[in-house]
Amino acid sequence: MAHHDPIHLIAPRAGLAQLNERSRDIFRQIVESYLATGEPVGSRNISRLIAMPLSPASVRNVMADLEHLGLIYAPHTSAGRLPTELGLRFFVDALMQVGDLNDAERQSIQSQLTSVGQAQSVEAALDQALTRLSGLTRTAAVVLTPKSNTRLKHIEFVRLEPEKALVILVGEDGQVENRVLTLPPGVPSSAITEAGNFLNSRIRGRTLAEARLELETALGEARAELDQLTQKVISAGIASWSGGDNEDRQLIVRGHANLLEDLHALEDLERVRLLFDDLETKRGVIDLLGRAETAEGVRIFIGSENKLFSLSGSSTIISPYRDAAGHIVGVLGVIGPTRLNYARVIPTVDYAARIVSRLLGG
Repeated sequence: MAHHDPIHLIAPRAGLAQLNERSRDIFRQIVESYLATGEPVGSRNISRLIAMPLSPASVRNVMADLEHLGLIYAPHTSAGRLPTELGLRFFVDALMQVGDLNDAERQSIQSQLTSVGQAQSVEAALDQALTRLSGLTRTAAVVLTPKSNTRLKHIEFVRLEPEKALVILVGEDGQVENRVLTLPPGVPSSAITEAGNFLNSRIRGRTLAEARLELETALGEARAELDQLTQKVISAGIASWSGGDNEDRQLIVRGHANLLEDLHALEDLERVRLLFDDLETKRGVIDLLGRAETAEGVRIFIGSENKLFSLSGSSTIISPYRDAAGHIVGVLGVIGPTRLNYARVIPTVDYAARIVSRLLGG
């Protein structure tokens, strides 16, 4: 995909789209002020900031309408207003100009991420890419990746009991994974050895997913030469790796410290503590990121729009990345306060996902 493809965002709610120019301008100022400072902004400041001349009293009337629509609210006893999550969503979908990255920014991301291509393994490359992405966006960066990206080097069967064997998978990058396999009754050791030889002759240099496809085909063609029990051992071996379930996915999070940089108050600290708790319970994060795998382009979840981060009121901006065959293999993105610089972070995540796709595609 070329870098100037549109970034897909969700369409705004129709009712809100009817705001007149004056209301939009005032609303935009409230949001932009919040994104810049985290502080509520009052009608007097707004009347100085907006393009058309309006008295603070007129601004207050518009603010009352915006509050009625659920776009802004008054925190505590402050005279100022902050955007609600609905307001932020509307701003991101309907009003914000998603700046495309300029050539210098694109070059910087590209050089930072491409230098990770020399890493020994996909995991190491993703790890470094995340660290860079988190630095560029001042957020925590996350990636959800299949463990099965490792290319296989060798398979070993070790018999544990008459009907159980350990399958040891050794990756080219030195990773070792063990799975326990249930054997069909009455399998002789010769069938296990033959199954091991058959698998080893066909899996070297392939990922688990590639090996599985290759072996299913090869098994179909070699049925005549292989003993029944050997076929069963091979089939059981292949079945034991047909992951795709969540256990076959790993979550890498980098840049937690960025979330502690810009805290304004005790409730901010509490919010970040809750977010750290959420990130620790990886199950929910994996489910959330997994939902974005079917999406084209960038997905944005603001605050309680995702059940996972509703307590900490965090925003998540994520984009799928692809392998050489163009299949979506994982999701990468950032998690931070709802006060993110969306206009900058969205295209950065989008571009980073493309670069990672390119790295994986060679």
